[in-house]
Amino acid sequence: MGHAGAWAAPGEPDAHTKYQALERAGAVMVNHPEKFGEGMKALFANRSSRPGISEISGTSSQKRGIHTMRRITPISRPTAGNKRNLYIKQFQAFDILRQKSVPVNESASSSDSSVSVSISVDRTALSPCIIASSTSESNPAQSQKFPFPYTQTKLGSSIIAAVASHLGLPTSSHTQLAGFVQALWEIYKEKEAFTLETQIAISADGTLKVHGARFGFDDAAFRSSGRQEDIHKLRDTSEEVAEEVEAEKDGIVYVKLEGEGSIGTLVNGAGLAMNTVDALTIHGGHCANFLDTGGKATSETVKASFRVICSDTRVKAVFVNIFGGLTRCDMIAEGIILAFRDLNMKVPVVVRLRGTNEELGQKMIAESGLPLHAFDGFEEAAKKVIALAKGQ
Repeated sequence: MGHAGAWAAPGEPDAHTKYQALERAGAVMVNHPEKFGEGMKALFANRSSRPGISEISGTSSQKRGIHTMRRITPISRPTAGNKRNLYIKQFQAFDILRQKSVPVNESASSSDSSVSVSISVDRTALSPCIIASSTSESNPAQSQKFPFPYTQTKLGSSIIAAVASHLGLPTSSHTQLAGFVQALWEIYKEKEAFTLETQIAISADGTLKVHGARFGFDDAAFRSSGRQEDIHKLRDTSEEVAEEVEAEKDGIVYVKLEGEGSIGTLVNGAGLAMNTVDALTIHGGHCANFLDTGGKATSETVKASFRVICSDTRVKAVFVNIFGGLTRCDMIAEGIILAFRDLNMKVPVVVRLRGTNEELGQKMIAESGLPLHAFDGFEEAAKKVIALAKGQ
């Protein structure tokens, strides 16, 4: 599922709930991609008792797969840096709502009841949707999605009535709700948002006023073609984590994790990076960061990644976990060697390189004469970096 499955819309289940649902459905679960082979063996071992799974005949004709087709040389074009989502401050969201004539009350009365109304993506219906919750928090148990076509410019009375019914709003509030939801939908489209979450106070006479808001926008719109500059200008980097801002300049996605993290992680690909943090935690480690070098990391990107990781004084060891698909392992090895040479590295580094040019990359590491610990398997590498972080 990768990093695409990590984001949850308002009212959607969290990662733990998704994991449990897959287990109940009979999926074979593993805690690291390296174990996919073992999982498939377990799955096929039980295939005779699983309906709908049949053996593949070795004599059956096969259609020509995409991997056997003539390869087309891709067009070279400049690419933008790694994308990131932009959440604006609540008062900025209130200003945008006021521009659409939506009533805002920043301090709702304690006597008012409160509900949640959001616009986001329904990944099942493959369309935008209204997410309504009968509480001020988007609790999955109280939330319901109301999908509608992206091409729809004005939301119809039927969907508004359905939302109002779910929220238990009086008939007198329907017109105001319709105007409010329509305003949210217009902001969503015009500003290229991916989630607009609001908390609405309902007074005794049925009047609706927004008292809480969290707006998220796709920053790729600005980075790719300069769209939504007004939204991008709302970002205040002085209030962000300095290391994260610095990493972004080099096209690196870095997130500094809270707590006692002592292991720095350097990984290519957001899905593998998240899995690496999770897997190290399962093994008893404490990660200081999430870092995705991007699918096409260069030796300079790797060097810059080490610079950011080692600026965190909590880091006692660094774990490099690379799967060389788009990224060549020898290029990663070159970046590691550059980092040791130019950054005066003091912390031990555990390296796991698999994929394109892995033999060459491993050879470069082995012959570098540097204090690097190279491994093929994840389990052994994880145990080593955890031990090093503990000073063992």
